Amino acid sequence: MASKGAPDSIALLLFFVFWYAGNMKYNEYNTAALNAVGGKTSGLTMTVATMQLGVCAVYAFIMWAVKINPARLFGLQMPEKQDVPKTTKADLIKSIPLAFCAAGAHAATVFALGGDPLFGQIVKSAEPVLAAIVGTVFYAKAPSFYKVCCLPIIVGGVAFASLKKGDDGSYSLKFDTTALVFGMLANAFAAFKGGENSKLLSDKGIAERYGGVGNQFAVTQIVGFFILLPVMFATEGDMTATFVEKLKTDSSLQFNLAMSGLCFYLYNELATYCLKVTGAVTASVANTAKRVIVMVYMAAVTGKALTDEQKLGSGIAISGVLLYSLIDDLMKSKKGKTD
Repeated sequence: MASKGAPDSIALLLFFVFWYAGNMKYNEYNTAALNAVGGKTSGLTMTVATMQLGVCAVYAFIMWAVKINPARLFGLQMPEKQDVPKTTKADLIKSIPLAFCAAGAHAATVFALGGDPLFGQIVKSAEPVLAAIVGTVFYAKAPSFYKVCCLPIIVGGVAFASLKKGDDGSYSLKFDTTALVFGMLANAFAAFKGGENSKLLSDKGIAERYGGVGNQFAVTQIVGFFILLPVMFATEGDMTATFVEKLKTDSSLQFNLAMSGLCFYLYNELATYCLKVTGAVTASVANTAKRVIVMVYMAAVTGKALTDEQKLGSGIAISGVLLYSLIDDLMKSKKGKTD
């Protein structure tokens, strides 16, 4: 039997490394692509977000054409076979809500990071707050009492990161409105995406016809691209000719747009490889560490240092997220010892 390559333990370590690296490079390429079209005031942010999903769609079609998913090469293992999913028209229709939420989360994130890459990351750390609200109201999945107690820590951290110290020593709220509004919108979409994903995969027939999470993710990106297209034309259609001209002549835009889309696809796929074989605690710590590393990296890339308030506030918020992820297991363990 042919060797599959590196041992699973080595492959998992490399998947973590490239998941983090891919996320960092996505943020860098995304910022560079937005800067290439003129920044957050250019009126082309939705176009950039849509074209990134277009790159994802092209990559997915290429994988199906060659019937190979090369992602495992990042773990020094042999690539997996990836056939076209056997989904029906009804399956695709049922997948639209998930694709809509995924596309919305992606577009809102691009807007948030375009407003302020660092503060946008801080706001996105508040995702559990929206997840708790959406899960309770729309999916009858309320968080535990202990998790609810963690939410004020997260909100407080984001709020503190929004403070600015004046020359007279007093504090006032000062933040990038775009990063805050779209960051929270991205969190809301992400919360609905989680609910819709669970609902979709509860249908074992659909899950079987998809043939794995790789195909499901590919279809989600393709459908998401076609969902964002009319939104792009409706909101930025008058700028399409300008974008096309820039794309034809600006090699920086060409490179960063292609690489941001590719990195987005690959880091999400590598994250799936990591999280499906690790326990809840490891996954929580990994996600928390990823956000910290990305923030530090983007501070270095953009040359924009975090203020003392942002450092402390983000630390509080991210610690709250980690506690939120672990609190039920910690309390269960504590209860088990006292029984």
